[in-house]
Amino acid sequence: MLLTVSNGMNSFLQFCTVLFIFLFVLVITWAATRWIANFQSGRACGTNIEAIETYRLTANKYIQIIRTGEKYLAVAICKDTITMLTEVPAEQIHLPDKPVDSMPDFKKIFEKAKMTDKNHKNEE
Repeated sequence: MLLTVSNGMNSFLQFCTVLFIFLFVLVITWAATRWIANFQSGRACGTNIEAIETYRLTANKYIQIIRTGEKYLAVAICKDTITMLTEVPAEQIHLPDKPVDSMPDFKKIFEKAKMTDKNHKNEE
C-alpha cells in the first residue's frame, strides 16, 4: 500500500517537473521572439529604403516599386538577380490614403465567425 502511494506521488512530482520545464521553455521562447521582433522593427524604422508595392509575375519573378530616398524605382526581382527597370516619377505613384493593415484583427474575425455560427444554429 505504501509503495503505491509513493509511486503515485513520484509520478505526480515528475509530471509537475516536466510541466514546469515546459512552461519555462515556453516563456523563454516567447521572450526571445518578442526581443528579436522589437530589434528587427527598430532596424527597419527610419530607413531610406521602402518597398511600396510588389506584383507577382510567376512563382519566383516579381516586379516591385521601391522608394530609395526621394526616388521611386521599378525593379524586376528573379530567383538570382535584381534588375532595375526604370525610375518612376513621384507624380505617377498612387499611394493609399490610409495604411493597409497587413494582419487582420483576429478578434473581429472571431466575433464574426461566432455570429454566423449562432445564426446557423438559430436556423436549425
